[in-house]
Amino acid sequence: MFEYQAPENILQDRIILVTGAGDGIGRVAAKTFAAHGATVILLGRTLEKLENVYDEIEAAGHPQPALVPLNLESAQEHDYIELTNTLEQEFGRLDGILHNAGILGVRTPIESYDPVIWQQVMQVNLNAPFMLTQTLMPLLERSDNASIIFTSSGVGRTGKAYWGAYAASKFATEGLMQTLADELENVTNIRANCINPGATRTKMREAAYMAENPATVTPAEDIMPLYLYLMSKDSLEVNGQSLNAQ
Repeated sequence: MFEYQAPENILQDRIILVTGAGDGIGRVAAKTFAAHGATVILLGRTLEKLENVYDEIEAAGHPQPALVPLNLESAQEHDYIELTNTLEQEFGRLDGILHNAGILGVRTPIESYDPVIWQQVMQVNLNAPFMLTQTLMPLLERSDNASIIFTSSGVGRTGKAYWGAYAASKFATEGLMQTLADELENVTNIRANCINPGATRTKMREAAYMAENPATVTPAEDIMPLYLYLMSKDSLEVNGQSLNAQ
């Protein structure tokens, strides 16, 4: 496990957008960021799930979060522009983005992969992070130091049979991050990195490994040290890296 002890208020006054914040790693990350002082913008497809996370953060006495219901599969350019305008009016800047939202697609040979599902996976896992990052860049540039975290995978570094669009989307995510990080190096206060969460107890993991006992898989809470590190000022010199949470 990545070793890092985050000071209690390491994210004090930081404004951080988390996609896929209603469930799984995104939910835990949003609550963890808030517990360390951040104002978290909860973006996700299902309003009820986002409201539950919102209520949990408020009940814990952490900074009041914001809700952004958005379906990344169907979102168009105007949706991202509207989001950016709203965040600019409400907050004026953005200190971080955690691109956590993702879908698995199906596990099947490339030969029989449904092109419709392929497009859906690419839209959520790759195109949406690109569009979000591009449109939110002016708000990130207003931060003293901003961190963009993309979510990778082991199958985004070494392809494995039957992982299809998911693996391809994660390979592309690594490339997007590296390209962006190189462009940002020494010319902005923004850094970009990838996290490979590893085997983590989520619904996506259960769908991919149906025979696996969830109790044997690492809970999302245990991998949060790396998320806190990359989102905090302690990682100011880290850019263009793909790191393992476990």
